[in-house]
Amino acid sequence: MRLGQTSIIYFISKFFASGLGFLATIYIARMLGAGPLGIYSVAIGLVSWLAIAGKVGLSGAVSKRVSEGQDRGEYALAGATIIFSLFVLIACVLVLFRTQIVDYVGYPATGYIALILLVVLLNSLINSLLVGLHLVHVSGVLSPVRTGSRALLQIALIAAGAGTAGLFVGHIVGYCLVIGVGGYFIARNVPDLSRPKRRHFEQLVDFAKFSWLGSLQSQMFSYTDIIVLGAFVSSGLIGVYAAAWNIAEFLILFSGALSSTLFPEMSSLSAKEDPQAVARIVEQSLSFGGLFLIPGLFGGTLLSERILRIYGPEFPKGATVLIVLIVANLFMGYQNQLLNTLNAIDRPDLAFRVNVVFVGLNVTLNVVLISLYGWLGAAAATTVSVAASLVLAYYHVDAIIDFAVPTGEIAKQWFAAVLMAGVVHAGLRTEATYGLLNHNVATVVLLVGLGAGVYFAVLLAISAEFRTVVDQNVPFNLPVLSSG
Repeated sequence: MRLGQTSIIYFISKFFASGLGFLATIYIARMLGAGPLGIYSVAIGLVSWLAIAGKVGLSGAVSKRVSEGQDRGEYALAGATIIFSLFVLIACVLVLFRTQIVDYVGYPATGYIALILLVVLLNSLINSLLVGLHLVHVSGVLSPVRTGSRALLQIALIAAGAGTAGLFVGHIVGYCLVIGVGGYFIARNVPDLSRPKRRHFEQLVDFAKFSWLGSLQSQMFSYTDIIVLGAFVSSGLIGVYAAAWNIAEFLILFSGALSSTLFPEMSSLSAKEDPQAVARIVEQSLSFGGLFLIPGLFGGTLLSERILRIYGPEFPKGATVLIVLIVANLFMGYQNQLLNTLNAIDRPDLAFRVNVVFVGLNVTLNVVLISLYGWLGAAAATTVSVAASLVLAYYHVDAIIDFAVPTGEIAKQWFAAVLMAGVVHAGLRTEATYGLLNHNVATVVLLVGLGAGVYFAVLLAISAEFRTVVDQNVPFNLPVLSSG
């Protein structure tokens, strides 16, 4: 499969963006502690839930309709009109319940929440238009710009003594920057923003009435546990849990990049031919859905305490939670590809059914398991609910498209990860015995780099398909490729 330069650019951009966010979270945790990080995480989680009501599936609908190539300006303006109208309604609700929001978050953040909601909704519209216009690489490049500017400003404000408020201000400014840049690219590719007709609104709503639950599923995967934990545990524990999520989600980057890159291609191909035409793309997306998550599971299991120790002395107690969350992200990596397929072939109704199962299980299990087992119950609830929805997503895609699960390619990734784990484990034992580095951060960086090198070297040696993908997308020749 030729992933193409678009996929590579998008992934590298997202990787760089998440790396910046990862480093910023470490700085915040070390400077402010777990408490303010927990407050910030709960507030952002609340915004994410409110954004679901503000978008009601419009982002996916705009991407789908714009990607079809007809009336792009009309669909863009129709989507913007609906989203802005919904924001005004939600902002009024926030003002009405501002006292309860302050009590729940533990900080006077109502105004910040409203502003963050606005920029999140605008950014979502910009990204959906870029995806629909086949400018996924632009959307990907904007991600590190947003994360980097947000991280740098947050760090600067914290250093200046702004405290928790600096986290919110930095978040808002980072989004404003990419909204302006993304809007420029959209204006160049959609110069005619013609007044939409009623049918444009109706066609967006027809798709969105099913796809809105996909947005809910995505946000619930990341934030339901944090939102529910806010009612049961302290901000400090939520901060530790958020740090574990920060690490686990870092590993799902390639899966998300793959979905975003392939969606407009599958959508266009399906519209021109039939759903079966995308079968090969589905197989290849599953081949690489766990490319980073599988070795991440082994590495996370071996290095969880050491990685969390980088955040501060109170964070290693989240090691078990981190391992469970990596498993959840592994399941989600494959589920992303299957739901992406259902939406691309214009079957949001089936994606809706999958998401109903996930949403129902996730809410129920989080409330029950958190009340019984605390934050470990939250991680377990997320894992079980996404596993169940993965099975259902496979059932629906298999009923429409005749495709084969690439078990051989996935098995090779597991084999390479096992060998990698052996090398990392040996490195840990050597460090424990001889104390060669005597520095936690240096040890983690060395072992992660060594493990990644072993994993990809083995995979290049045993997987012809992986060699082909690399050969088609790197700008230089590698000896192992030419020999295979």
